[in-house]
Amino acid sequence: MAPATLGRMDELEFMRGRVYGADHEEAGPRPGRTYAQLVGGPLDGLLLDVTDRAGTPSPDQVALPTELGRYGPGGRACYAPRPGNPHHWDWRGDTP
Repeated sequence: MAPATLGRMDELEFMRGRVYGADHEEAGPRPGRTYAQLVGGPLDGLLLDVTDRAGTPSPDQVALPTELGRYGPGGRACYAPRPGNPHHWDWRGDTP
């Protein structure tokens, strides 16, 4: 029997509430860590671990490697902290 494949919408729904870059076995949030929700773009709904960024100036933008963006494998999705709401990082576009 062939393995089941997820459609694009099923794949996006599957990823919601999962932590960006985490192993599949440990994809959910971990106690004692701080997360920001990625909003929009190819990583919409994923959580970004920002624990090590606490107490440091926020970056203007981060470029997160992803195969889901405009440039496919090797591309990056750019996100920036939302002004006044560091718990949400908004998509700014994709880059090669």
